[in-house]
Amino acid sequence: RFFSRKLIKPQDLNAHGTLFGGTVLSWIDEEAAIFVLCQLGKGNIVTKYMSEINFVNSAPLGEVIEIGMETVRFGTTSITVKCEVRTKFEKKTIITIDEIIFVHVDEFGKPSPHFIKEAVND
Repeated sequence: RFFSRKLIKPQDLNAHGTLFGGTVLSWIDEEAAIFVLCQLGKGNIVTKYMSEINFVNSAPLGEVIEIGMETVRFGTTSITVKCEVRTKFEKKTIITIDEIIFVHVDEFGKPSPHFIKEAVND
């Protein structure tokens, strides 16, 4: 499901005049973290892993993109989601990531069980 949208502005561009990969990866990490916090209904998570990032298409200045997340699985201390970034109007895929793993941590930064088996919130 697609939860957030971004307008590509001049500061988001690379040397070729299209969306800079580092910018969109930052947006993905933030959106994925918010999605996971809502799924777990609690905080104290860290990004553990991102699988291969498939840059499918570019996006130009002024394009509106949407960032979509879907839960893949719940572990004891982790939650895995997948992501698709696409253009809003043409639905053209820009990036796909099959696995982004977040880990729930305690106050010392050590993995800690979250005791969640299914999404608490959308």
